[in-house]
Amino acid sequence: MSLYENLLLNLENGILVITINRADKLNALNIDTIREIKAAIQQVYDDPAVKGAIFTGAGEKAFVAGADISEISELSDVNARSFAERGQEVFSMIERCTKPVIAAVNGFALGGGCELAMACHMRIASEGARFGQPEVNLGLIPGYGGTQRLTQLIGKGKAMELMMTADMVGANEAKELGLVNHVVPAIELLPKCMEILTKIVSKAPLAIGLVIDCVNAVYDKDEDGYQTEANSFARCCSSEDFVEGTNAFLEKRKPVFKGA
Repeated sequence: MSLYENLLLNLENGILVITINRADKLNALNIDTIREIKAAIQQVYDDPAVKGAIFTGAGEKAFVAGADISEISELSDVNARSFAERGQEVFSMIERCTKPVIAAVNGFALGGGCELAMACHMRIASEGARFGQPEVNLGLIPGYGGTQRLTQLIGKGKAMELMMTADMVGANEAKELGLVNHVVPAIELLPKCMEILTKIVSKAPLAIGLVIDCVNAVYDKDEDGYQTEANSFARCCSSEDFVEGTNAFLEKRKPVFKGA
């Protein structure tokens, strides 16, 4: 029996495409899907054949249209905290993964779907994509890190506006706000993500992972980001990839990095 009932995984040229496969539910995140996402991102961490990953949604309507309301409606103050913390843990794993992870947003990215996209290292959107945190319509707030990451990405005032009005924004406005890196026609979405990841994974893997660590340190109140940067710079300078990269530059050839 497959480990995944709600995900489709496809590894191509070192890029693992993870598709949320609940199109009949607009790919809504239920507890089982969160569990499977955790297993999939753990595979990205552990499998040396995986150099980077893409999250996307099945069908043409939604990336992930939110959490599964039938499950949320059963929550109480007794179990709601653990429900939120479980999702936060999984999305933090994505954010802290030292291999690059891109969200290919192919439709609605609402609630938990917007939070999943924001946990990825960057977001590429199709022209018809729409983003929002509409939880206040249900008497809720974002619970999977949305209040934190949306504020980090677009600023306090606009983040408050979107979360308190529950308004959605289209792909082009999301790009103007800094929520999205690129907007492309739907047919070009996965190829664009593949193009970016292929470029990234051709670089030194250790350095790429340390860039991720250092950028995440900007938002960690318990971490001195400048010290993290200095430590990471020193670590790079003691690596085989540093020797290879500098030698390749001086010898006017392409480097062959090994991630060591």
